[in-house]
Amino acid sequence: MTITELQAQPNWMLSIVADDGRVGRFDVTPYLQYEAFQPLRDQTEFVKVANGGYFVEWNCGADLSADTIEAQWQVVGTVAQQKTA
Repeated sequence: MTITELQAQPNWMLSIVADDGRVGRFDVTPYLQYEAFQPLRDQTEFVKVANGGYFVEWNCGADLSADTIEAQWQVVGTVAQQKTA
């Protein structure tokens, strides 16, 4: 999967659009226990996420691969469905 759109949401959720049109949410909360992700407990740092296409990353050095996200995200629809809603 390639991530084409990315937006940080409240409560440590990422809204993601994949290259195949799937739209989903990914919960980062379980990762906040790890040292690299601890700076992201501050929402002002969490929202500074960058899209690398095959990964997402933050200034603190924490990152997640698109494969990890795809294995655990919740698909909520497709781009086509959202345009008709």
